Amino acid sequence: MAMDAAAHFHREVRAFHDAARKAAEAGDAPTVPSCPDWTMSDLVFHLASVHRFVIAIIRDRLDGMPDPVALAKAELPADTTGWPAPDRSPTPGPIPATLLDAFEEGADRLETLFRERPPDDRVWTWSREQTVGFWLRMQVIEAAVHRWDAENAIGAPGPIHEEIAVDAVTQTFEVMAPTRRAWTSAPPGAGERFRFVRTDGSGVWAVCFDGERVRLGDGTPDASDVQLAGTASDLMLFLWQRIPAEALSVQGDKAVLDRYFELVPPI
Repeated sequence: MAMDAAAHFHREVRAFHDAARKAAEAGDAPTVPSCPDWTMSDLVFHLASVHRFVIAIIRDRLDGMPDPVALAKAELPADTTGWPAPDRSPTPGPIPATLLDAFEEGADRLETLFRERPPDDRVWTWSREQTVGFWLRMQVIEAAVHRWDAENAIGAPGPIHEEIAVDAVTQTFEVMAPTRRAWTSAPPGAGERFRFVRTDGSGVWAVCFDGERVRLGDGTPDASDVQLAGTASDLMLFLWQRIPAEALSVQGDKAVLDRYFELVPPI
């Protein structure tokens, strides 16, 4: 990655932690509007668990997937045992202080690994790219998205940094969209053509859903059924289902636009 991904990771997890601390100081954990099944406690637990999962993979150079439940049970505070619990989700009450401390400690450990290990070190991932660099790219994006979630839960969220957002839009079509389609048995594409235009800098992404394939094209205006234009941050947030299409400038066939999240289902 051309950008300083480890520095972005550091900044995003710190901002996430700051937002979670503010929520804890205000009383019971607020709900997270962009993750309606979660309170801030659930969001902190989720990201802390993900960090432990990735730490284990990189630290031990695993060639297979570790058990996320076992990792959470072994490494996260005892007062979160059994989380997440479907019969009481969103989790009510205050955010455990022990969980906030555990999040900070785990984020620091993962950042250290990202800085120490070469990005081409071979490790297991759920992608075709089996490298530490894959996890660094993915965790920068995930930290940024969940930082936005956390800030959105307590007030006005800051935009996604433009370098992260531009990379995340590309990563959506290179990695996330094909993966989400494969994991959810999404319907085959019928040639639907989308064009995403960045308005706060250079960047155009043209994507076509052709049968089982997700193809990136040259982005010419006459080669799309629908065009969405917005800042890099807003394009990313739309693709991650954080903001609606109405937050962008939309031109073209609304029926094709409405089909996007059928072709790329949530997971």
